[in-house]
Amino acid sequence: MKITIIASGSGGNATLFASRGTRVLVDAGVGPRVLEQCISAAAAGGADGRLLPDAIVITHAHADHVGVAARYNKKHKIPIYASEATVRAAELGDPERVRGFSSREPFAVGALTFSPRPLPHDAAQVALVVDDGARRAALVTDLGEVPTGLLEHVAGCDVVMLESNYDAGLLEAGPYPQHLKRRIRSARGHLSNAQACELLAALPGGTHTVALMHLSEVNNRPELALDAARDALVGRRTRLVAAPPRGPLVLDAAAPPAPPPGAARSSLGPSAPPRQLGLFTRI
Repeated sequence: MKITIIASGSGGNATLFASRGTRVLVDAGVGPRVLEQCISAAAAGGADGRLLPDAIVITHAHADHVGVAARYNKKHKIPIYASEATVRAAELGDPERVRGFSSREPFAVGALTFSPRPLPHDAAQVALVVDDGARRAALVTDLGEVPTGLLEHVAGCDVVMLESNYDAGLLEAGPYPQHLKRRIRSARGHLSNAQACELLAALPGGTHTVALMHLSEVNNRPELALDAARDALVGRRTRLVAAPPRGPLVLDAAAPPAPPPGAARSSLGPSAPPRQLGLFTRI
């Protein structure tokens, strides 16, 4: 399974999963032109030459995720999959090409099986585990706290893409109005670096790559998120990267990606047993 992170942040989100002839875009926060440019740029990194996906899966109805889904549906005849709550909340295009799914039941798109799980956010949101029969990857963004059962949901995934949205100090000192700061750090907002690290510290063995996602360009810095995550993953043989706001960043679920020359955004260490996570909340 090849994973191409097209965009990750408040300006738009889109991640392409490709395996055994099936290509599914998760979230449509960027238009077809940007998508095609990023896939073309990533071709040398292992993506194939086709430029549009077979289907699109939407995680939730916020504009930076649902974005131009209706345009893909109407213009390019691409089917859209979304939770039943998101189907009700968002404009997704031609209803004949919109498929609702349960937020707790797996569903298949070609060679890929998607296992959703509800997340606490101020729109109906799901985490997704994507399985091609050989490898598994988890995409977990837009959640204000870590719900009970999420660790078990992502356990055993080869790749975990996890939100690390803000640094608490930068958010507090930053320019956002107080009501927006309260929303971000609420139980229905976004994960801080510290919250992300608590989950990573408890992550069972088997994950070879962790990608930090949805980093705020105002309230976070890649080096802060990465430094915190390295501490949480100390002693493990885990590749660590920070997804940029605009990619492409290509990950291979079969093996850790080779670090680029001189890269300071990854770490690799010896294996160690997982630590216990103490502060999960219920959903």
